[in-house]
Amino acid sequence: MEIFGVPLPAMMSQLLLGLVNGSFYAMLSLGLAIIFGLLNVINFSHGAMYMMGAFLAWMGMTYLGMSYWMMLLAAPIIVGILGVVIEKTLLRWLYKLDHLYGLLLTFGITLVVEGIFRSFYGVSGQPFDTPEQLQGATDLGFMILPNYRGWVVVASLVVCFATWFVIEKTRLGAYLRAGTENPKLVEAFGINVPLMVTLTYGFGVALAGFAGVLAAPIIQVSPLMGSNLIIVVFAVVVIGGMGSILGSIVTGLGLGVIEGLTRVFYPEFSSTVVFLVMVIVLLLRPAGLFGKEK
Repeated sequence: MEIFGVPLPAMMSQLLLGLVNGSFYAMLSLGLAIIFGLLNVINFSHGAMYMMGAFLAWMGMTYLGMSYWMMLLAAPIIVGILGVVIEKTLLRWLYKLDHLYGLLLTFGITLVVEGIFRSFYGVSGQPFDTPEQLQGATDLGFMILPNYRGWVVVASLVVCFATWFVIEKTRLGAYLRAGTENPKLVEAFGINVPLMVTLTYGFGVALAGFAGVLAAPIIQVSPLMGSNLIIVVFAVVVIGGMGSILGSIVTGLGLGVIEGLTRVFYPEFSSTVVFLVMVIVLLLRPAGLFGKEK
């Protein structure tokens, strides 16, 4: 069976690849949207946190003999703790200043983190084995589904939509949104707003660390893996709408699929299709697909 002259298995494999990439876009842009929407900070160090999550998982498995599943939990927590330290010692002083200051600070953090890992490991990638339980593939009849890629898609969807539900549909999410809009009023009800903001930033970067661990068996672990991805992720955030939680998830997944289809029909254009979509969206809707005009 063929679709527009392309065999169905080839079409589905590229769609799966696009969906896997879209899963990473969704998780990373979700973290960026949380940090910008709730803290009003443009976090350019997000790619470095993604890379650090992958490296921590590789280091834990290589040096300490820990399992993939242990590091899938431990690496995001460590990255989140680092995010808490960064927020309390550096970012906290910039909230009332122009966005440019936060952007420059987090860009500087990126250069420092990448420089440290490059000095120890160089720029060549480190091999990362797929966990034994997820090796192999499943025959679905119309395509062969690699088990690990299927796991990446399912795990990212669960994490993304669970995060959206907590922020948009629970009392905790209401406190977070209210705390960023009117912190003095929220503090009058006995809620520790500075602590809430700190933990929010930590959770946002922990999402990047989680995405890094998921990506490690697919993409070779290298100090540059975050910088190669972060520009595309920022484009995803802009298309979805700065600060839009649902927009970042839906747009990330959708653009991953569009990128996969582009690889089938016009491979030379696959690396730039996201930016073309961004230009068209900004011309028609400057606030993004899910953003709100101010």
